[in-house]
Amino acid sequence: MKRSLAFLEISRMVITILIALLIGYIFLLFSTKDVNEALKWFLYGPLSNQRRFVEFLNNSIPIMLTGLALSLVFQAEVFNIGAEGCLFFGGFGAMLVALKFPQIPWVHLIVTLSAAALFGAAWAFVPAFLKVRWKASELVSSLMMNYIAYLLVLFMVNNYFRDKAAGALVSYRFPQTAWLATLTRYRLNSGFFIAVSAVILIGFLLYFTKYGYQIRVVGANKKFGFYSGINVGLTVFWVQLLAGMLAGLAGGIELAAMYRRFVWQSLPGYGFDGIIVAILARNNPFLVIPSALFIAYLRVGANIMSRMTGLAPEVVIVIQSVMILLITAEALLDRFKKKLIEREAMKNE
Repeated sequence: MKRSLAFLEISRMVITILIALLIGYIFLLFSTKDVNEALKWFLYGPLSNQRRFVEFLNNSIPIMLTGLALSLVFQAEVFNIGAEGCLFFGGFGAMLVALKFPQIPWVHLIVTLSAAALFGAAWAFVPAFLKVRWKASELVSSLMMNYIAYLLVLFMVNNYFRDKAAGALVSYRFPQTAWLATLTRYRLNSGFFIAVSAVILIGFLLYFTKYGYQIRVVGANKKFGFYSGINVGLTVFWVQLLAGMLAGLAGGIELAAMYRRFVWQSLPGYGFDGIIVAILARNNPFLVIPSALFIAYLRVGANIMSRMTGLAPEVVIVIQSVMILLITAEALLDRFKKKLIEREAMKNE
């Protein structure tokens, strides 16, 4: 039964990708004269040389961590979409510690990344507390917190940490002791290994520990969890703080490795991309890695296609959106899935 469902799920994914590519191809027919050339760069671009491959891996890191954070809260049936605000505030926490903490080698970097995670958790505290204390909608409160984080952090950076010699709204440059290493000549972000390790740890927590079991039970049926002796409110509270930590860490890694200063003048969108990653992964932490890599591949492939063929960025965004919409369509092949379950149930009678 499980094998059949897994095969059906893989088939559904392959079919949706093929349909999405076909729609993208038709769309390109009206947008460029050389469709095959554009499609070649879209599909092959991220693998065409080492620099583009590293760009593809680097793009996957923040959305891997935000996708992991969101898959965790979605497992508990908590629709908290505040990963964007936690990432932004976590980046601010990393900047604060990087600029103010004593420049002790190794310790400084560890404290910087830890601060990013703690600031992310602190930002997730508000919707988590409101949810548990007054049953306030976490969807509304977490969405509002994203924009509060954006405006508050920009105010702080602009008034207290702005590097006026830089010619843009960016903070002072981090000291070298707070830099996260980049590997190879094309600057592979070593945060990739931290993100993969976090995925493995959260997957282990969710499927092989008592706390993970409680999260899944609460997500499946809160009343059942309550009558089983699980403290539902506390579980919902802590799972949001843990998710905030992961999102905040994503912000710290991105700034400490790629920019070495606070550079965001608008919300970077990694938290919202994390929603897509979590949906694609079916909220399974172990599937977050391929899902994040897939979304990053689409994004980088689309950008390369735009650069190499001159296609307008809006066209590229439309093609990406069509592909993501089809892939996340739950109803596709749903009839076959129901028939399969019914047939297996009849066999067991």
